[in-house]
Amino acid sequence: MAAPPKKAFALRLDPAVHAAVERLAAGELRSANAEIEVLLREALAARGIKVPISGKPKRGRPPKE
Repeated sequence: MAAPPKKAFALRLDPAVHAAVERLAAGELRSANAEIEVLLREALAARGIKVPISGKPKRGRPPKE
């Protein structure tokens, strides 16, 4: 079963916030997008909201029948 596609939307950030996220992401070897998702999940968990992680999409060719 494939994971549902990710939701895309525009996000306006203060340039200083974006630069800080990029620095943090580089230190964690993540993209800025992945770092924002991690930060959002941490903030939600701190408020008592647990968000399950969707399954990863399958990679490679489908099996032959």
